[in-house]
Amino acid sequence: MSPIDPIKLSQDLIRCPSITPQNEGALEVLEGALTRLGFTCERFDFEDVCNLYAKKGSGSPHLCFAGHTDVVPLGEKTLWTHPPFQAEIQDDQLWGRGAADMKCAIAAFVSALSHQNALSGTISLLITGDEEGEALHGTQRVLPLLAQRGEIPDLCLIGEPTCLRKIGDTLKIGRRGSITGKLICYGKQGHIAYPQNTDNPIPRMLACLKTLYSYCFDEGTDLFEPTRFEVTSVDVGNTASNIIPHKIEARFGIRLNTLKKAEDICQLLRAICTKEGGKHDLTLTIHGSAFLTEDEEKISLVQEAVKTVTGHLPSLSTTGGTTDGRFISAYCPVVECGMKEETMHQVDEHVPLEDIRKLTDIYGAILKNFFAKGHQ
Repeated sequence: MSPIDPIKLSQDLIRCPSITPQNEGALEVLEGALTRLGFTCERFDFEDVCNLYAKKGSGSPHLCFAGHTDVVPLGEKTLWTHPPFQAEIQDDQLWGRGAADMKCAIAAFVSALSHQNALSGTISLLITGDEEGEALHGTQRVLPLLAQRGEIPDLCLIGEPTCLRKIGDTLKIGRRGSITGKLICYGKQGHIAYPQNTDNPIPRMLACLKTLYSYCFDEGTDLFEPTRFEVTSVDVGNTASNIIPHKIEARFGIRLNTLKKAEDICQLLRAICTKEGGKHDLTLTIHGSAFLTEDEEKISLVQEAVKTVTGHLPSLSTTGGTTDGRFISAYCPVVECGMKEETMHQVDEHVPLEDIRKLTDIYGAILKNFFAKGHQ
């Protein structure tokens, strides 16, 4: 059987307009390629989200590749100079939504598998269509089912974009946690000329936000930045210049490290808003706690595999947004290795063809190292 071309498979996946949480045939394309390689494929679909679990082999060691075929929306469509779902190749670049994040990485791993001889152990892929959205009906719903069957891997390799300047320069061994919030402060509407008859909620909102911005949650760690609070919008909805408003709403986000639990930070936020905000409503959503992989042996295994291809040992990082690693890390060690981050989520997302080929080689080296050493 001839090996699978990672560029052709990347194009086939990009041509599926799978804006989260839509599938649009992406998982069927992937299932076809994996079935050809002898994988047994299962679908775990919940609500309107499609998930694919594919497995080949049995027993230990067990390596799982995790990723997602859903992509973010296009943004301003008129700014795209290359059609986002045609997967055009121009100037030795592959253009299209999902090229960097992360359809090319999925294609590279499948291609790497097609170059391998028989491996002793288990290889699996857990691919969701709900990573760029709410992530409620994807990976975190499939994992407990796999745990019940005793199919939790010894190591999970996630194909998220991780590299800064060149392929293989950075691995992610952890990610910050995420909390989003909405704060509404209430007052009493009235004429600006008679403030004694009103209750302006804006100063109380400003006091809350000033306190939260200046609050030192922690100093960070060697691998994690300090916990940060950032406001994303403030809205009064007031179209008149002579009316004190009834309410003001702010939305914010917090990215946290491993020094504090998300629940503890939420408790702190409630205390500050209660003290400064007066009559208010506060809604907090925890999207995931921070995680850090500390299995040095498995991290070194991946680093050494990358070095055999690039000639350089990749650096270790925990920066960037949240990934499904926040769910998987509760079950097994997680290392992320993928394309460059440069154009992810941007208009005219694209990756060099050479990067796809090199990532395929890196994944091949990781497979060889992992199964040669029988890691458990």
